[in-house]
Amino acid sequence: MDDMTLITGLALCFGFYMAWNIGANDVANAMGTSVGSGALTLRRAVLCAAVLEFAGAFFVGMHVTETVRKGIIDTDLFANDTTNFMLGMLAALLAAGAWLQLASYFGWPVSTTHSIVGAIVGFGVVYKGIDAVHWGQIAGIVSSWVVSPLLAGFISFVIFRVLHKQIFRSDNPVIAAKRLTPFLVFLVFVILSFVMIFKGLKHLNLDLPLGQATLVACGVGLIAAVISAVLVRLLKNEGLAIPVQAYHESSVSRALRKARKHLRRIKHQTDDAYAVEATELLQNLDDLADKINREQEEKSKEQPQLSAQASQHAAVERIFVYLQILSACFVAFAHGANDVANAVGPLAAVMATAKEGVIAAQSTVDYRILLLGGAGIVFGLATWGWRVIETIGRRITELTPTRGFAAEFGAATTIVLASKLKLPISTTHTLVGAVLGVGLARGLSALNLNTIRDIVISWVVTLPAGAALAIVFFYTLKLFIGS
Repeated sequence: MDDMTLITGLALCFGFYMAWNIGANDVANAMGTSVGSGALTLRRAVLCAAVLEFAGAFFVGMHVTETVRKGIIDTDLFANDTTNFMLGMLAALLAAGAWLQLASYFGWPVSTTHSIVGAIVGFGVVYKGIDAVHWGQIAGIVSSWVVSPLLAGFISFVIFRVLHKQIFRSDNPVIAAKRLTPFLVFLVFVILSFVMIFKGLKHLNLDLPLGQATLVACGVGLIAAVISAVLVRLLKNEGLAIPVQAYHESSVSRALRKARKHLRRIKHQTDDAYAVEATELLQNLDDLADKINREQEEKSKEQPQLSAQASQHAAVERIFVYLQILSACFVAFAHGANDVANAVGPLAAVMATAKEGVIAAQSTVDYRILLLGGAGIVFGLATWGWRVIETIGRRITELTPTRGFAAEFGAATTIVLASKLKLPISTTHTLVGAVLGVGLARGLSALNLNTIRDIVISWVVTLPAGAALAIVFFYTLKLFIGS
């Protein structure tokens, strides 16, 4: 096997590995708050995100990509050394993927873009020295650690406080929510349309002026608002009022029923030693189920029904479930379209260089590479995506559909503003900041400060970790290829 065949084979493997880790870590940006609030079960969120992420990556993912992401290093430096350039891209893919896998294992939501940028910086410095890196770009990335969460947190804080005042403090929260829903739907579709135009579909080179983009977004928002107004009028208040307590109790009952079912299967399909242990565990679960049932009966005697206010609040949350799922779907599609470039960019660069023998500033992305990237994202989401979803959805602060909606809407608004103001932001940092803002709206005690500390440390470590791993992998690859 010659070196070029080996390099292209490794590029495909490492590209898929990077895409797998993008799915495992970054897709929580779209679905984490929906799962945390209970708007979607983990299984439904994974299925929904899988379809939309793949569709975004494959159908509207970038077909022409920068050879080196974010212009961090100058490709002219490698004009006479294509082999080392390709090895550097391989090392960057493997390093970024390895760091993302480690972060996903611990449930840390980190930026995939920063991971690949850090890896490319490490390769550039070790091969051509400090001057090979455009440090101004790095300064912009570092500033995004502050800009992204602060801006998103502030916007989400304001959105949640407005919703709380206009809906939950009104005399009839359900009527207030139904009255505000068409306006909220209009705003959601306007902002998400901007997200799609400026971020998700930017690779289609639509190049719409701001005025035209605004007209398109407002038109989409107006149509959606009219439809929602009709649907809201058809909703009956009684059908919306689903007691939150009953919902959680039924979830516990379902989980216990499934656990007992699996233990009975183990009991009947294993030998005597395991059967005895399964029987003991089954007895413990039966006792737990009886205890929960007795407690529920006692509560039902003490509180025959939820208070009118609690019932109204549960109905409001039910309305916001649909808004949150809608925004999550938009974000998932836009993410697949945009961030698949972190995997296919270096991969396409290696493939084009191996084929043409020269390094270009940009390279064409074959549809098969997009297919590989989309499949990798879906595979990563399905296997390890739950880890970071758990962190964003449940470990930072307690979320409900209204809080989750405020966080997602705040994050989407931040992305649009930053895109037009050319502010350096990270989608991951933006969403985490939005969740923090919603939590702060209820006081500092509503936040899990230990989780926040771990997340911030992982953000700071991402760039140097990617760089260090890239250096190690670059020299390792050189031992076997091109030496």
